Amino acid sequence: MDEGDRATQTSKLGSLGVRSERADEAHIIELVGELDLDGAPRLDEALREAEASDATSIVVDLGGLDFIDSTGLRLLVMAAERSAHGRFSLLRGPKQVHRVFEMTDLVDRLPFAD
Repeated sequence: MDEGDRATQTSKLGSLGVRSERADEAHIIELVGELDLDGAPRLDEALREAEASDATSIVVDLGGLDFIDSTGLRLLVMAAERSAHGRFSLLRGPKQVHRVFEMTDLVDRLPFAD
């Protein structure tokens, strides 16, 4: 891939690492660590930047998460509700993270791509 087609931004706030990357028409946000009250503002910023772009898809990769709380769930639900025409999707996290989505009945409500 050409360097001109790709922009990457990585940051860490509290125990959440956020890597935001534009690859062609997709904007990918990778999360590592714990998505809780401390890390939610950084994810919210990354989501809003992606939403303001001309990316045709926004993918949030939960594969590197160890933990998610109700603040993180709420943020992802709100991003999905703001998304137009299937632009937003999630990649599943590890069992302990995905279990939270199952326990809160969000598995069918949120757009998991995998």
